[in-house]
Amino acid sequence: MGSVYDERVIEIRDLVMRLPSGGVQLTVLDHVTLDVPTGQFLAVTGPSGSGKSTLLGLIAGLDQPTSGSIRVAGQEVTSLDEDALAQLRRQTIGYVFQAFHLIPTLTALENVAVPLELAAVPDALARARLLLGEIGLADRVDHYPAQLSGGEQQRVALARASANRPALLLADEPTGNLDVETGDRLHELLRRLNQEQGITVVLVTHNERLAAACDRTLRLRAGVLGAA
Repeated sequence: MGSVYDERVIEIRDLVMRLPSGGVQLTVLDHVTLDVPTGQFLAVTGPSGSGKSTLLGLIAGLDQPTSGSIRVAGQEVTSLDEDALAQLRRQTIGYVFQAFHLIPTLTALENVAVPLELAAVPDALARARLLLGEIGLADRVDHYPAQLSGGEQQRVALARASANRPALLLADEPTGNLDVETGDRLHELLRRLNQEQGITVVLVTHNERLAAACDRTLRLRAGVLGAA
């Protein structure tokens, strides 16, 4: 018999995040509970400062909550040490940031190869080249981030985040710095990863139109998660 978590990539219970602000405790996330089943494309919307990026960071183990439970692929994220968290992110979680976060001294090819090399994937550079070709960047593999447009940089970031075929892809406002057409193209790439590889996607976005194209949309309001 399979684990209770087999069909839920994310299970969050009673998650609270408070941060000090001007001598008081600011509640960023207020008793959030969430299940995300395998293969779902979930959008989380809400105004700036509502806790969206904080929620993604906690799911990825980039920060510790004040209280509550976060399980990703059956592992309790809040109880893992740094080595175990690094392994979870390397094997299970891909993360796409709004600001790309590419390594400026590496080419597009080398950026995408980094997670493959860390995972000891044979022929990492060949695999990275194939991935870049699949997203229309075959002719840009030897370019450095500063030589790429914003849309190209974000596609490289997406290829890097999905290189190891993670069970979960977290995307934090990935279209926020892009024009409408380029943002739509990136959303299509996310959808393709979701449909063709079965990767569960959690997309944080201000774009209500893109959110409406996802399987499910939730909204954060003052740290409280509910229906859009």
